[in-house]
Amino acid sequence: MPHAPAPSAPALGGSHWNTFPAAGTTLTARDFFTATEPLLQGIIDDNALTSADSEVLEDQIRATLALGTRETSLPLSLGPDSASAARELGAQAETIGQELGSWATEALERLLTDPVRLPAGPLVVRSHCYGHLLTPPAADLLRGRRGGPVTMQLYNEWLHQIVLLRDALLPFTNWQDVPLLITPTGLRHTEPARDAFLTELLVRQIRHTSIVAFARNVVTGASGPAGYGFEAGGGTALPALLDQPPLTAPRHLSAWRPDPAVGEVATYVPEVQDYYAAPRTLVEDLPPATTTSGPLTARTVTAPVTNGTRTARIEVTHDGTTAHVDLGQALRGHRFTQREDPAAGDASGTADAWSALRAPGLVWTQSGEATLDATGQDDLVVLALLGRLYPENVTLRPVGRSAARTTSDGTGPSRLVTLVDPAQAH
Repeated sequence: MPHAPAPSAPALGGSHWNTFPAAGTTLTARDFFTATEPLLQGIIDDNALTSADSEVLEDQIRATLALGTRETSLPLSLGPDSASAARELGAQAETIGQELGSWATEALERLLTDPVRLPAGPLVVRSHCYGHLLTPPAADLLRGRRGGPVTMQLYNEWLHQIVLLRDALLPFTNWQDVPLLITPTGLRHTEPARDAFLTELLVRQIRHTSIVAFARNVVTGASGPAGYGFEAGGGTALPALLDQPPLTAPRHLSAWRPDPAVGEVATYVPEVQDYYAAPRTLVEDLPPATTTSGPLTARTVTAPVTNGTRTARIEVTHDGTTAHVDLGQALRGHRFTQREDPAAGDASGTADAWSALRAPGLVWTQSGEATLDATGQDDLVVLALLGRLYPENVTLRPVGRSAARTTSDGTGPSRLVTLVDPAQAH
């Protein structure tokens, strides 16, 4: 008996501004932006817009996506004392917003002369308002004598989808490559996760696990265990630091790395959740510094997935001997490490980096400042070393710069200074 033909997707028009399958699909930022263009076409058609009106709508989307405007959709106040995560995410918002604004300008110009076909008739979409403020000229254009409820709701839906797109991309440095989960409601399915993410960003110092949780939601549509990264069908999201020098890499942002071998969803978690409880080794108990013959070599190794989670380690090898450092602790150490500006003074005391990498537990000191020399080592070795140091009062300093000497008040660790090569321009 022949099978009944599969129902075809509804044509664009009427209440359908997209033809996304019910089960969802994955699109990059550019492809999703293109998929929202029928909404812009509906606005043009319903309001009989001309090229003279384009500037009003272009100014509106840029005002909505910018920081510090009356119409901003992300009221994030940034200053020199802002938390590093807020500064990184704010810079992302500005970069992505400017690019999306350029896409909008190009789309409006093109749709005025090369319209999207709407075979099912003029668009009439019910869009629940999210409270985005309009500029006075946009309010006059969309709600005034030439506008009305249909135009306003079409624009509201398009504007909100673009805001959701900007926000969904904030955790990723290579945001144009991220495969976003898209459903028939566009990106509205991300709203609960987005609300939690933005609330934490705006009212407290956002946790790294919260940034990763939101990133996971926009890629997979689901939550999972707290962790420092995740993998899903077709790729892995881990901190962008893994491809950049620790001295200049972002502390909180991830990068999407395509990998066709990845199938199931899993979260990367640290081996030790509470590093306060980890054993410690005093730096003065390490073997004295020696001259190592050549650089150390390092690679990452992942453990099998267990109950939806997995761990990873950095393996550092020298003369046939291998030291292992948990990747989660290394990334944690990098987030907590200070980056020092040039100043007067010198660090006192030295310790051997290879000895520190092989030490049990986390290395620390209360007996005065100590320096570990990681110059000449590759970035992954430096990261592994940061994962072996107790993540409090640790400083990364490029060789050739002096450091201001600090003293401990006796209640916490003295400073451990890690010397690294100056970051090269990439």
